[in-house]
Amino acid sequence: MNTIVGGVCAPRGFRAAGVSARIKNLQTTKKDCALIASDVPAAAAGVFTTNRVKAAPVLWTQGVCVRETARAIFANSGNANACTGARGLADAQATAEMIAGALGAAITEVCVCSTGVIGVPLPMDRIANGVGGCLTALSDTGGADAARAIMTTDTVPKELAVEVPLDCGAVRIGATAKGSGMIAPNMATLLCFITTDAAVRAADLRPLLAVCAKRSFNCICVDNDASTNDTLLCLANGRSGAPLLEPGTADFGAFADALLKICVSMAQALVRDGEGATKFIEILVEGANTDNEAQLAAKAVAQSQLCKTAFFGQDPNWGRIACAAGYSGADFLQERLGISIEGLEVVHDGTPTPFEEAHAAELMKRHDLHVHVSLGAGPGRATYWTSDLSHDYVSINADYRS
Repeated sequence: MNTIVGGVCAPRGFRAAGVSARIKNLQTTKKDCALIASDVPAAAAGVFTTNRVKAAPVLWTQGVCVRETARAIFANSGNANACTGARGLADAQATAEMIAGALGAAITEVCVCSTGVIGVPLPMDRIANGVGGCLTALSDTGGADAARAIMTTDTVPKELAVEVPLDCGAVRIGATAKGSGMIAPNMATLLCFITTDAAVRAADLRPLLAVCAKRSFNCICVDNDASTNDTLLCLANGRSGAPLLEPGTADFGAFADALLKICVSMAQALVRDGEGATKFIEILVEGANTDNEAQLAAKAVAQSQLCKTAFFGQDPNWGRIACAAGYSGADFLQERLGISIEGLEVVHDGTPTPFEEAHAAELMKRHDLHVHVSLGAGPGRATYWTSDLSHDYVSINADYRS
């Protein structure tokens, strides 16, 4: 697998654009409308928020994915179109109609996504301007503009593309994502759009994407809040010329591995850009009875506000890690618990080791931190990625609506 340039436009047969329509603020020129289009109908699969309060575009795009074929993804930032009732659903459909007409596609082949403030109707005149601008600007070099257009509190755009060698040729996968706050397992406040020129049936792509989400976007945490708008989409248009990928073959396995790596990279990028974050922390739990129990323990440590504030304060307070593992629901014996921070063992068999506090505090100054928890109960293991919780996080979210 080789990294290439182009983001979502790297796969053959995809074009993209990002323009400013001043969705949230008439005084800004920030790009806030993005369009990704396939030259031909593509197999479509999606994973969506588990929040019972789902935004109108989520409901619309779930319907698109049920039909398994899509031509385009349109996304706006600055307004979530969530909790907007019948008008919100009508606005999502109207947006799809505008794009479908221009591309010669069915309206049920246009995915619509939104991110931003909840409870405010879409300014449809500005959305129309954004759609028109995107249609005019569509190009096979527009991936970077699309990546910027979907940002809200993100500080950097997030995109990646790879080429995957197969026995039958080569396929490309491109991705862009946004997310910085409201990031918690079971999706997050994230939008992630993946394109590929591989030929894959939607029926095979759907379960594969779900597995990738479980091992990537469902293993991250910034602030424990799952959004109303989370959407992960993958479009596969088959324009590589490589034969159809069949489950159970080596080529399908290579594609699946590459898709997972793309998702993990995008998920980690979201955490690294977490609102107010000063650290990126990897929580590895081993020795659980099962992988699921390891995931419970890793999730508890990653989501613990006390652990996250200790990471920010560069305090090697291992007691908070032990506490979180203990209440996680994972079954283990306290006398077998082990904890290491940046390779320094601080707990062995449930009791503290004679480590130097000053040395541990010095290790805690690193931007990337690795925490290893051993439960001593079995073969289960899991990894979560989290950020610290800083003063800036509070400042960013105290006045988000304004």
